[in-house]
Amino acid sequence: MAPSVSDIKSATAEAVDKVASDIAQLKLANTAVSESTTEATEASDPGPSYPGYLPYYDHDEKFPPLELFEHSDVGLLADPAKPNLLNENTKVKHLSPYLGTEVEGVQISQLSKEGLNELALYAAERKVVIFRDQDFKDIGYDRQVEIARHFGHIQRHPTSGNVKGYPEFHVVYFDPTTSRVFRDYYGKDRLSKIGWHSDVTYEKQPAATTFFFILDQPPIGGDTLFGSQVEAYNRLSPEFKKRLEGLRAVHSAVHQAEYSKGKGGVVRREPIETEHPIVRVHPVTGEKALFVNEGFTRYIVGFKKEESEFLLKFLYDHIAKGADFHIRARYEPGTVVVWDNRVTVHSVNPDFDLKHRRHAVRLTPQGEAPIPFVSDSTA
Repeated sequence: MAPSVSDIKSATAEAVDKVASDIAQLKLANTAVSESTTEATEASDPGPSYPGYLPYYDHDEKFPPLELFEHSDVGLLADPAKPNLLNENTKVKHLSPYLGTEVEGVQISQLSKEGLNELALYAAERKVVIFRDQDFKDIGYDRQVEIARHFGHIQRHPTSGNVKGYPEFHVVYFDPTTSRVFRDYYGKDRLSKIGWHSDVTYEKQPAATTFFFILDQPPIGGDTLFGSQVEAYNRLSPEFKKRLEGLRAVHSAVHQAEYSKGKGGVVRREPIETEHPIVRVHPVTGEKALFVNEGFTRYIVGFKKEESEFLLKFLYDHIAKGADFHIRARYEPGTVVVWDNRVTVHSVNPDFDLKHRRHAVRLTPQGEAPIPFVSDSTA
């Protein structure tokens, strides 16, 4: 006998109920596995490899306003042949014609003063130098500071984490507990989290030869992108270069300070705003470079708001889209990156899973007040 309509409905309802029950059980199982995996990950996490470099914040730590100081770049003292840095034991690999060189076979920690002078010159010429298999992270705070101080007065960051007793260190630290801060700072509502900048350009004497050493790195991603501001300038037409000559822009620390205040962080020094030339000249190589960045540059002096925004947006887009004068610095254990902040921009590539730790330290010697480019025709 064929089943009745009521029998079919009853069987169908039972099948639907069974499927719903199976789905519910599967969801419960997946949740249990996820929670178990999270607990196992947390339980197996040994913590930071270098806890002595965890970011330290003291709300009572205050810095006075920075005064101008004399600076002479040590690259001017270097032997152009660089015999102490580049010798028969050194292997180099250029990443781009415009910037970026990987170096093996030399320890920064063992360079003489002459070798450090040559490093300053090489960083100015190649813009970004990536040293592999370095012992730099293990030589101690004092020696690290001593080496960086050879290149100039070390900036003490007004808002970032430092190392207790060593305000010269700028600590970069993200782990699963700080992922919200990471997303917020880089713009949680933006399509891309790339943020091109040069470090602390709001200072009267911004960053010069800069050191960055990695302590913990995600298994995939978390590298740093670099771009050449020299090549960005070179690509412009002669007529456009003439339009930029003599222009100055204001660089501001206000947003950085307000962001830190807003999340309960420190502000060790009152934020400043400083005018700098849009085109600067490197004191050692003589190369001309753009000196604007979307991280700290706010407006062009003497321009109406719309005019300033229009020109700066063009320059930011030009810098950001110049993939043929960008490189990606990839990190390995023992990597130290030395770059010249005067002629580059950079951004972390925040493509890594935020369940992983990214821990690094920057030492940021300051250089001269930016030298404006003045052509012979206007001199």
